[in-house]
Amino acid sequence: MNVIEIKDLVKIYNSSEVKVKAVNGITVDFEEGEFTAVVGPSGSGKTTFLNMLGGLDRPTSGEVKIGGINIWELSSKKLIDFRMNNIGFVFQAYNLIPVLTAGENVEFIMHLQGKPKKERELRTRELLESVGIGDRIKSRPAKLSGGQQQRVAVARALASKPEFILADEPTANLDSKATTELLELMAEMNRKYNTTFIFATHDQRVMDKAKRIITIEDGKIIKDEEFDQ
Repeated sequence: MNVIEIKDLVKIYNSSEVKVKAVNGITVDFEEGEFTAVVGPSGSGKTTFLNMLGGLDRPTSGEVKIGGINIWELSSKKLIDFRMNNIGFVFQAYNLIPVLTAGENVEFIMHLQGKPKKERELRTRELLESVGIGDRIKSRPAKLSGGQQQRVAVARALASKPEFILADEPTANLDSKATTELLELMAEMNRKYNTTFIFATHDQRVMDKAKRIITIEDGKIIKDEEFDQ
């Protein structure tokens, strides 16, 4: 079953001197349970592509359908609600709230969703234990290593039970050991919850784990390969 259906997606940036097509007519689908890497050189359009999938960057034209809904036809408020309830994000810079504990960071989106306190606390503990840092639930980000912070970010991304998770260069700030552990963790979450993961990455280690690799150059898909893992 397709989770995401993308048709003729275009993003043009206008500067004072030139128009740049960051994404140039991409049509592609993603199925439930995929573990996909979107790769390409710097400036190829992969991060812009992910941002449009996630409802963060409005396309110039084209469709992004999630569960049959064209998200860019939604009002701003409905798009925010849709993003909160359907899409998880893992960023290169972790983006944890520094004044909150690991547990509070994971719980925060469920609080916004209006989930009952007991449900939030149970799911937070379950997720942090699943990502291997249940003992750091009361630690603030400054007391966690980069790898631990990114584990919190993965737990936070899963907290809302999203349709899929977008991960933009999630290993860029991690050492080799933390990268290996994080990728094993994400692969396990993919198997355990059948959550769709879509990465934008330069990291060969991410590509080696991927079940599908989409290569983008000059805003276009030039290769789309599937692998047995």
